Amino acid sequence: MPVALKTGEVLRGRYRICERIGQGGMGNIYLADDLRLEGRRCALKEVEHDRTVPAKLLKEARQQFLHEATVLARLDHPNLPKVSDYFSIGPRDYLVMDYIPGKDLRLRMLDAKQSNFFLAEEEVLSWANQLADALTYLHNQTPPLVHRDVKPSNLKITPNGMLKLVDFGLVKALVPDEMTVTVIQGRGTALYTPLEQYGGDGAHTDVRSDIYAFGCTLYHLLTNNPPTDARERFLHPSSLPEPRTLNPVISSRTERAVLWAMELHPDDRPPSIEDLRKFLIGTRELPPRPLGSIRPKNSLLQLIRGKPEKILLWVSVGLLVISLVASLIP
Repeated sequence: MPVALKTGEVLRGRYRICERIGQGGMGNIYLADDLRLEGRRCALKEVEHDRTVPAKLLKEARQQFLHEATVLARLDHPNLPKVSDYFSIGPRDYLVMDYIPGKDLRLRMLDAKQSNFFLAEEEVLSWANQLADALTYLHNQTPPLVHRDVKPSNLKITPNGMLKLVDFGLVKALVPDEMTVTVIQGRGTALYTPLEQYGGDGAHTDVRSDIYAFGCTLYHLLTNNPPTDARERFLHPSSLPEPRTLNPVISSRTERAVLWAMELHPDDRPPSIEDLRKFLIGTRELPPRPLGSIRPKNSLLQLIRGKPEKILLWVSVGLLVISLVASLIP
């Protein structure tokens, strides 16, 4: 874990550290005063790369961070914090963005759970509509950007009711050869991570990975219960309770849309956030349930007949699951 910066420390003669407001395996997030713009507070995302890797790879990682930071700095959307600066000091890189005050949706959901009630479906869907706006904007960039860490704690509601999708820590740009380039290496949060995102390089992730996390986020907010993670669902397909068994007030349409977004196989999910939004808010009819029946029971045979890259993806997933099971056997 990188050593935290001290309160009062000034970076680049401009950003004075107020406090640490988040931390992770590769760095910290700080609240800072912008000394050049009086009264402005910002969030500094710190990244310290693994210095045990070969020098060439470390250089490439830092060049990659700076390149992707320029991409993020060009983004301008009301549901995204604005990235205003990026720089390096010694072995650490920094991304400067708007500080978003207010509670995140994880805390709001926990407050509701502790008070023995559920967040109102209408309110959750209004947040979902704003989140869909942000993700559609990211996915429509050239090249498309995939957030890869959509979850309740990365969604904040400002005092005026605006939703903000924060933390660009794992954003990836899909380049023309369909490989992905990482801003900051990571895998996301297990509860909201689809199977195809496991493996580290993220070569098989695309916009449908954000759709899966979007569905898991709505599931958690509507039921006060975390979704079963994808690996457990792969091993035990019936391990995910349907939302209305946990919160009977949820509409059938919302339940079906959420479960559609959470399909394990990317091809079974909505092809875009806009498609999901149309089903979720009721402007288009949903596909018939059970949605899993879209993929017949002989899906293994279909997979064998499919594209080589899909075969490799699901073989790698199978090997990952086998290795996880083996590691648990004494």
